Amino acid sequence: MSKKTKKKKKLEEKNTIIRVENVSKFFRVPHQKIDSLRGMFVSVFSKKTYEEFVALEDISFDIKKGEFVGIIGKNGSGKSTLLKILAGVYMPDSGKVVINGRISPFLELGIGFNPELSGRDNIYLNATILGLNRREINEKFDKIVEFSEIGRFIDQKVKNYSSGMQSKLAFSVAIHANREILLMDEVLAVGDVAFQKKCLNIFENYKNQGKTVVLVSHAIDTVEKYCDKVVYLSNSKIKKIGSSKEVCDEFLRDNLTKEQLKEMKQNEGNCI
Repeated sequence: MSKKTKKKKKLEEKNTIIRVENVSKFFRVPHQKIDSLRGMFVSVFSKKTYEEFVALEDISFDIKKGEFVGIIGKNGSGKSTLLKILAGVYMPDSGKVVINGRISPFLELGIGFNPELSGRDNIYLNATILGLNRREINEKFDKIVEFSEIGRFIDQKVKNYSSGMQSKLAFSVAIHANREILLMDEVLAVGDVAFQKKCLNIFENYKNQGKTVVLVSHAIDTVEKYCDKVVYLSNSKIKKIGSSKEVCDEFLRDNLTKEQLKEMKQNEGNCI
């Protein structure tokens, strides 16, 4: 290997913030369904059988520092499982993930929230989990509450919040954690249209700041607009990796009828 090639490889490795190498993940699904006390008693003495479900199979890709990467695919293709592996919620059964930066995840509605605590207490709890100290949380607290739009309910218990309020609060904490990498799962399902627009503005700010964002979404138009690169998962494997337009177009061709594609293009033309 020449010095020039070695230097180029070293520079690429330095700029790689996430590396996924041959990652696979399996789940064991029990065949028996226990829905009564009698069934539970009988199951103690019966042989349990399982079916192995392949969530991800031999997944490999790199993400460079500052890239905005989309992960798309039909329901059950492994998108959320992959994001949870990146977040450290799941461990891969084979392969490895190398991450060179601090992560701020927004994976599920109110994940990590204690429903018996107030919104105020949950801000401190979640932000502490994300690595902020009390001084940092105090400095960001008002901005977190303001962005979440739940100001007058901040001292109520989270169990009394609507699902939209919980999502807004969780997202607000995640984006104010000031991490190099933001993992987002269906963030555009959060809140109303006005709040979703605020989320898109955050995407713009992150791109301008050179931060890294990994976005799982069914909103293909948004993925195409904001992402530099897209990973298309199908049947637990990577079907295609490439530029956002190229990959999104292939996904749409695979999953929409000719009539739907024609109608979509007509609608795009009407919007111009």
